[in-house]
Amino acid sequence: MMKKKKLVCGFGVNDADYSIAPRVNGKQQLCPFYTTWTNMLKRCYYPIEQTKKPTYIDCSVVSEWHSLMAFKRWMETQDWRGNELDKDVLCLGNKIYGPDTCCFVSHAVNSLLTDREAARGNYPQGVYLDKQRQKFHAQIKINGSAKHLGRFTSPKDAHNAYCKAKSEYIAQHALAQSDPRIRSGLLKHAKIFLDKPEKEEIT
Repeated sequence: MMKKKKLVCGFGVNDADYSIAPRVNGKQQLCPFYTTWTNMLKRCYYPIEQTKKPTYIDCSVVSEWHSLMAFKRWMETQDWRGNELDKDVLCLGNKIYGPDTCCFVSHAVNSLLTDREAARGNYPQGVYLDKQRQKFHAQIKINGSAKHLGRFTSPKDAHNAYCKAKSEYIAQHALAQSDPRIRSGLLKHAKIFLDKPEKEEIT
C-alpha cells in the first residue's frame, strides 16, 4: 500500500511528477514553482508566519491551488521571473489567493501597498511626530528612500499631504505597467489614497 503524502501546511498536496529539488552542477536547487507555492501556503496557514505578519490572518488559498501542479500550470502562464506573487493589486481588500485574484509584480510594485501598521505607532500612515519641534512630519518612500513632504501642526494635515503624494506615486507606477489588469488595479489604489482624507477622521 502506497504511503499517503503529508499535506503541506495542512492543506497543500505536492502532486509534482518531477523532482522539486534537483541537483544542478552538484548543488541542490528547489523548484521555483514549489518555493512560491509553499510560501503562499505558509502565509495563509502557518501560525508562526502569521505571528510575524498578522496582515495574513484570515487569508486563504482556493481549493484548486491546494494542488502544486495546478498552481504550477497557472504560474507558467504568468510573467513570474524576477517578480513576486501578489494578491492585493487586482482586488482591493482581497484575502484569497487564486487565479482570478493574483498576479506577479515587481518588488517595487509589491511594496507600494504595504501598510506597516504595526511599525508606525500611534499616527496615520506617512506621519511621525518631531517631539523637539512639536510638528508632524509627512514623508513617503520613493524608490526605497524617504522623501520629506513637510511639517504640519496636525496629524490630519500631514496625512493629507502623504495621501496625495502616495496617490501620485502609485499612479506613476500604474502607467508604467504593460499588463492592463495591473495598471487598472493600481489606478484603483491610487484613487483610494486620493479619497482617504475625505473619509478618515484623524485626531
